Amino acid sequence: MGDVLATILWGLLAGIIIGPLARLVLPGKQNISLGMTILIGAAGAIVGGFIADAIGVGETSGIDWIKIAIQVGVAAVVVLIYGSMAGRTTGGGAAT
Repeated sequence: MGDVLATILWGLLAGIIIGPLARLVLPGKQNISLGMTILIGAAGAIVGGFIADAIGVGETSGIDWIKIAIQVGVAAVVVLIYGSMAGRTTGGGAAT
């Protein structure tokens, strides 16, 4: 039980960084709240970490740049999916 709690807490902490990075790498504006950005970042961090471990790049000496890139990539995909489900607005004015 302690490992699960630690994973969730680590995921939320990582989500504070990974979520905004995921939104930063995507073009355009995403209408997603800060809380949802953190949750999406946490999901990306956890799932991306599992993927990195599965392909053998999860634990390296020094900073795990490949793992971080995978985590940001997964979070970016989730941002795209969430944005399309939530209905993005494209701005603009009234039609004349």
